Amino acid sequence: MNKTGIPDIIAVVPAAGIGSRMQSGCPKQYLAINGKTILEHSLDSLLAHPAISRIIVAISPADPWFTALPIAADPRITVVKGGKERADSVLAGLQAATAAHWVLVHDAARPCLHPDDLTRLLAITATSRVGGILAAPVRDTMKRAEAGKQAIAHTVDREALWHALTPQLFPLVLLRDCLHRALQEGATITDEASALEHCGYHPELVVGRSDNIKVTRPEDLALAAFYLIQRHNKESA
Repeated sequence: MNKTGIPDIIAVVPAAGIGSRMQSGCPKQYLAINGKTILEHSLDSLLAHPAISRIIVAISPADPWFTALPIAADPRITVVKGGKERADSVLAGLQAATAAHWVLVHDAARPCLHPDDLTRLLAITATSRVGGILAAPVRDTMKRAEAGKQAIAHTVDREALWHALTPQLFPLVLLRDCLHRALQEGATITDEASALEHCGYHPELVVGRSDNIKVTRPEDLALAAFYLIQRHNKESA
């Protein structure tokens, strides 16, 4: 237990993806924003919290970039070989996190995580046996397209819809077992919560900030840079 009253947490960051939609010469997590890579910003947001005792980063076996980053020398960071799919990388991280009860999974390409959101998510360790995720209520009108067409089939009721964000926080054994079962049963695993859902669990939704964006397309870089600069200026004022 640390000074926050929250149990020590081990974070897993799957970073073995290639980010093909960015149309860049390197995976998106290694693109630079304000002098640091996206991955470094994402890791910094976790390392700054006193409850995060260790981070396990799952990278591609052929990754030539990570070891060159200054943050790779941080003693709190462990590197493991990731897999072809996100779930494979997360499972590799979980295998290296055997001493943890709770594990936190965060996207390598979410550099704008706010410390208040992270603290609010970690607080559920006091009351939950299942865990939960950061999420933001959907604000826009949502449309369902016709099958195979770029044409509207109908409007979807947004009343109970949420954007799933990361981090996502679960007991290690529960997450590991659910991921294994979901993979064995051929389930579609888009995030860690979907593996628990497949196994009949109902993770909590913890309201997070909408500026916790995932950098996926080229235009996201400028938006992430804006959010980070705004936060830096506010903290420095």
